[in-house]
Amino acid sequence: MSEKRLIFTGSAVAMVTPFQQEGLNLQALDSLIDFQLAGGTDALVVCGTTGEPSTMDISEEAVVIAHTVERVNHRVPVIAGAGSNDTAFAVMSAKQAKNLGADALLMVTPYYNKTSQQGLIRHFLTIADATDLPIILYNVPSRTGLNMQPATLRELARHENIVAVKEASGNLDQVVEIAATCPELTLYSGNDDQVVPLLSLGGKGVISVVANILPRQTHEMVRLWLEGDCEGSRRLQLQLVPLIRALFSEVNPIPIKTALNDMGFDCGPLRMPLIEMQPETHERLRAEMKKFDLI
Repeated sequence: MSEKRLIFTGSAVAMVTPFQQEGLNLQALDSLIDFQLAGGTDALVVCGTTGEPSTMDISEEAVVIAHTVERVNHRVPVIAGAGSNDTAFAVMSAKQAKNLGADALLMVTPYYNKTSQQGLIRHFLTIADATDLPIILYNVPSRTGLNMQPATLRELARHENIVAVKEASGNLDQVVEIAATCPELTLYSGNDDQVVPLLSLGGKGVISVVANILPRQTHEMVRLWLEGDCEGSRRLQLQLVPLIRALFSEVNPIPIKTALNDMGFDCGPLRMPLIEMQPETHERLRAEMKKFDLI
């Protein structure tokens, strides 16, 4: 097996998509991209869960990917979310992302209709055969109702285009097994409150929600660990936990988009069925943001 491609090391931000009442707000998207790059973020993920792709049409996704690629201009990798519970649609999305200049793909496990573990293998291999972009598989059972087993990952890792996994199961026993049995796959944390535990098992970084508002601290948490300052990294992880909990007090991306709006980024409304944050959880979030001088 040839050596797997490393897409990024450090902190990748799972970006929100700024909306207006009608359509996209590309000026606000530029502001978000510039904020991330100035904060040291190591890669940008667009049209992932935090970007609300479920309520965007494919032409809007194309605009967001192309605009981000152009704005970033090769300074860091741009990773496009292209997953679907429809294999044919995921293949189409993957090809579109490639044509628009994305550097890699993030592919979530199928949701709602789900599938078996053998179905997962056929689904992801079909996508991987249809593109030459490197693929990060995304395992988030809390949202999809489907857990990708380590044995399934071992089988998928045989494909040269499947190079990494974003692990958000929250099950550290499973993460240990993945790290032990799939060493050729780059391991990224999909949970902001478990970055350091995954780094301790050989992970190379995080695909982060909190990085939307704290890009520098999220980048530093990974950098410190990888440079040997484990205590400094641990302190940052623990410092961030109350804010992370506030950011997940309601369904993502409701709190993070609310936080960015509170910071003045003009990210606009959420798209239904997501609705505005409830007053009590919003106040809790604002209290945690004040501790970092974000508002």
